[in-house]
Amino acid sequence: MHLPALNSTHARSALALAICMACTHAVAVERADTAASSEASSIRSFAIARQSLANALDQLSAQSGLQIAYSSDMAQGIESPGVTGQMTTQQALAQLLQGTQLGFEPNGPNAVLLTRLPQQTGDALELGVTNVTSNQLGTVTEGSGSYTPGTIATATRLVLTPRETPQSITVITRQHMDDFGLDNVDDVMRHTPGITVSAYDTDRTNYYSRGFSINNFQYDGIPSAVRNVAYSAGNTLSDMAIYDRIEVLKGASGLLSGAGSLGGTINLVRKKPTAEALGHITAGAGSWDNYRTEVDLSGPLTEAGNVRGRAVAAYQDRHSYIDRYSNKSSVFYGILEFDLSPDTMLTVGADYQDNKPEGSTWSGSFPLLNYAGEINDAKRSFSNATDWSSWQQYTRTVFATLEHDMGGGWVTKLQLDHKLNGYDAQMGAIQFDQPAADGTATINAQRYKGETTSDSADLYVSGPFELLGREHDLVVGGSISTAHWKGKGYWDEIFPTANLVDYFNWHGNLPKPNWGVASQITDDTIRQTGMYLTTRLNLTDDLKLLLGGRVVDYTLTGTTNTYRESGRFIPYAGAIYDLTDNLSAYVSYTDVFMPQESYNLDRNGQLIDPDEGENYEVGLKGEFLEGRLNASLAYFEVKESNRSIADDAYNNQTPTPPNYAFKGTNAKTKGYELEVSGELSPGWQVQGGYTHKVVRDDAGEKISTFEPEDQFSVYTMYKLKGGLDKVTVGGGARWQTTVWQDIYNSPKQTYEEFSQKSYWVVDLMTRYQFTPNLSTTLNLNNVFDKYYYTNVGFYNSAIYGEPRNFMVTTRWDF
Repeated sequence: MHLPALNSTHARSALALAICMACTHAVAVERADTAASSEASSIRSFAIARQSLANALDQLSAQSGLQIAYSSDMAQGIESPGVTGQMTTQQALAQLLQGTQLGFEPNGPNAVLLTRLPQQTGDALELGVTNVTSNQLGTVTEGSGSYTPGTIATATRLVLTPRETPQSITVITRQHMDDFGLDNVDDVMRHTPGITVSAYDTDRTNYYSRGFSINNFQYDGIPSAVRNVAYSAGNTLSDMAIYDRIEVLKGASGLLSGAGSLGGTINLVRKKPTAEALGHITAGAGSWDNYRTEVDLSGPLTEAGNVRGRAVAAYQDRHSYIDRYSNKSSVFYGILEFDLSPDTMLTVGADYQDNKPEGSTWSGSFPLLNYAGEINDAKRSFSNATDWSSWQQYTRTVFATLEHDMGGGWVTKLQLDHKLNGYDAQMGAIQFDQPAADGTATINAQRYKGETTSDSADLYVSGPFELLGREHDLVVGGSISTAHWKGKGYWDEIFPTANLVDYFNWHGNLPKPNWGVASQITDDTIRQTGMYLTTRLNLTDDLKLLLGGRVVDYTLTGTTNTYRESGRFIPYAGAIYDLTDNLSAYVSYTDVFMPQESYNLDRNGQLIDPDEGENYEVGLKGEFLEGRLNASLAYFEVKESNRSIADDAYNNQTPTPPNYAFKGTNAKTKGYELEVSGELSPGWQVQGGYTHKVVRDDAGEKISTFEPEDQFSVYTMYKLKGGLDKVTVGGGARWQTTVWQDIYNSPKQTYEEFSQKSYWVVDLMTRYQFTPNLSTTLNLNNVFDKYYYTNVGFYNSAIYGEPRNFMVTTRWDF
């Protein structure tokens, strides 16, 4: 279905040019005259209560002037959920038709014709372009105003509602990101219940869930090369300007990812072109000279609307509470959709991001211990970095998707993805047991440079089939991916002057060294192929059984090590039973494996067997207010084999062995979590959750203690009524219990516990809607200026979380 095209040829040409520029990585931020928006794309206020569909359509027509044609039998006996808020007429109509199995298509200027949709669309909340295959990634959240998704496909490739999915998944929607100014993945993860965000330093971050690192990233459902945490290479710095939502699947996810970590999977779903002309421009300024601007243009590029496009550009120049640190980031994104036929759509696109920091800290922002083994008393602003220290990162992606509706509810989809992730880290910093007794400190310097080139292809078919008088669902597919990492390390640097500095008067001014030739060269290639199958069997009206599996071939070749896993089977099983119209019970089993990092060698110099894990989960899921509010309660256990730990019995021998050895051990996580997201009442959105977990090793000792055992977070937004209806207020808080880690105190030659006590961080927001198209949002973060560490003991270092700060953003929609 297509909506009216732009009524200005010049506007379509401008959008096409912007998309072309983004796709060729040559976008510049320029002023551009924008043609007047069509009547259908104007933002306006709607207040239509729940009532019969016929009456609701009459009110929409009266409020917007849109002519709506339909036969009377189409609306007979159907109730509309109504619509309240500020949006385009198209978005309002889509909300009125939510859950009715009706859609609409253009029927002349400012007129539409209602049509009947296929029985299985999966578009419960979708407000963007609707066509025969647009739902294969799940529901678009942009424009919904909601903190909960309609449908998702991250867990099984089946397009299901959260209630129908027998695993824990959190979705941070576009509305949530816009309300709280979540500009990058770190920001989003801090708002995700049950996720621990650990900042190694200013430019490297790791995420943890259920006792394990999250290294699996997907883009539009396509797995990316497993992230090398030590070098980061762009994943955690992805700018949110180009994404519709972030989906976080917790626990093992081998069905779709193959090899991967036990913590979970982060799926970044890109924005898609819209069927009508829409756009916005934002400009913001905040604490520590933080400036950001964003331009987003979308709409049809032909009169018929069979070619649609979108272009997004964002630029941020951000300084910091940490001395001498700043970062300039730029992102460009372009995407085109071509309706090759009524049943076939081709999508092509590209995105590009650069992060160019200066004054990057290295291993925290200050060393924990001084020469005597005492804790350093450092200000939050202290930086261990030289002024030239910089961990630059970049990403370049081109992608294509071909979708075809074969009829009868069956869809074929081919996805192709080519990505470059690169880094150039020229680092200089004060580290380890400093300053000395005389107040001096030595600068440690190294350089790391590399790039990962990854290519992925995924082909699958999905649709319904009948068996024993019931309709069931099936997905069958296959994928292939390669990731080629080439890296160099330099640590034989030569300083032009002495690298001894005054710790207490450190201002970062030390000349950059000559790096010389590479001390280490890495050239590794990972190749994965896999076939997968998932089916949902409707055993009864109330009982659904999900079964699936993946067969994986995994090969690692290169300079660091060689490893091969052939014919590895990864099973998947789940069941859901509807207890009431709103509540379901579920149980699921998933597993995953992950070959060890190249340095995880045993005492014989052999790579430890792969890290393996099984995830068991049982719980309840609730869906209320016709899907506008979702809730879940889950108990989970994760059993891990071959977790890599130091082989102390070997390493502590006298004399010291020539190599540092690791060994595999077992671990188990037990925990539970509660989560709620969506609409509590009209205009009131909420997302929050509580997680409790404990991770123990074979001996019953607690491990992964740098993750909190208990976490709670809640974020909410409310649009005021009556005379204050132009005002939106919101806020949120996150809390965690004490975390700790044993660090080796070299001066005292003993292990000591370093901890971060429990703490709260509170954020507030408010928005004023000057006109239907113009608004300003104020975000105030860490309102009570809480001091806390964002990691404990990484290479005997620490780094503080951000102090109190603000951001003011003005947005113009057109």
